Order: sequence, then C-alpha cells, then structure tokens
Amino acid sequence: MSKDEQWQLEGDAAELYERYVARYMDLNAGMLAVARSLPAPPGAAVAWIERSALDTGLPDRSFDVALCQQGLQFFPDKIAAMREMHRVLVPGGRVALSVWRTTGVYNSAVGNALRQHIGVEVASRFCASRNVPDEKELFDFAVAGGFQDVTLRVQRMTARLPSLERFVPGHLAGTPVAAELRAMSDAARTTLGRDVARELSAYREGDGVAFPEEINVVTAKA
Repeated sequence: MSKDEQWQLEGDAAELYERYVARYMDLNAGMLAVARSLPAPPGAAVAWIERSALDTGLPDRSFDVALCQQGLQFFPDKIAAMREMHRVLVPGGRVALSVWRTTGVYNSAVGNALRQHIGVEVASRFCASRNVPDEKELFDFAVAGGFQDVTLRVQRMTARLPSLERFVPGHLAGTPVAAELRAMSDAARTTLGRDVARELSAYREGDGVAFPEEINVVTAKA
C-alpha cells in the first residue's frame, strides 16, 4: 500500500477498498456465525476465520495492519499472541490494540448485583472481560512481541445506556452468565436491573444513564 493510498482509505473510496481483503479471526464459532449472518459491509471483502490468535495459520509478512479490539485480555499467552501478530505483519506494518483500563462503574455495579443475587463465581465470570493488563504490562507485551515505536494512550468516552431495569437483563442474556440469568424468575431479573440502576443513580440521564469509560490503546510498528 503506497503512502498516498493509506490516506485515501476512507469516505467513498470503494474502488480502493476492493483491492484489499480484511480477515477477521475469532476462536468462538458462535461469534463468527453472527458476523456472517449480517449484511456484508461496503468496501473491502471480509474473510471470517475460526482460529486461535496464538496460531493464526496465516503466511509470514502478509498484512499491513493488525487490529485487536478488546481481545488481548482473553488470550492465555499474551506475549505469544503479540509475536504472532508481529509474524504476519510486513516490516513496518502497524498493530493497534485496545483493552479496557478499569472495571468501570457499570460492570462494577452489575458485578455487585450478581454477587448479591446469584453468587461470587457468577459475578467474577461476568467481570472477567475487565481483568485487563495495566499500562506497563501492555507496553512490555508489545516489546516482548518484537514491536518497536510502542505508544500507549488513554482514550476517554461517555457511555450511554437506556433504562437499566430493561437493559441489564437483556445484556446479561448475551454474556457467559446467561444460563444463570435464565434460571432466575422474571421478578428477580427485574430486581437485579433495579439494583444496578440504584447503584448508578448518580449517572442518571433521562430514563437511562451516562457514565465515563476509559480504554488503553496501544499502537506500534513491526
């Protein structure tokens, strides 16, 4: 990809997008099935691959960019995952990855409600996605993976959710604690959502809530 093309990959430049193929990889067949069921996005073609990030099976030096969004915290060997991303990138290729910076007020509130209504193990399972490496660990993982020019910045945003009494049960139905949620009565699920809303009452905005979130974003070159 030329220097000029890098800056043209936006807007309506569909003729340029079509020169490249994006590959999305996930170990979860269910996630891939959902992705494949959605209408194809405009632009570059997407190949959906069921494979581990620790062993992608992709050729050496075959990609310009590697993107890992909210995935690194789930990898059993984070340095091996970084080395695999480095392996498939061309010299000078770029990697960008993001992980949450903290548990966050919403996940903390849901975890507290799950702990109270169901148990500690279920609460811990729900909060696992927020068990993330800190800034130094992220930097060290990138360096150990062979990357250079490693930078880390904190991205801040405001998350907005609708009425939590309705949102929380629906959200949990799509998480690893879905089975435990289904086992609850309708009244218990409503109470759980109400407890989360009560804990987040300081962030109320209309019928819903608006609260701060922080994300660590790492970029580097191969």
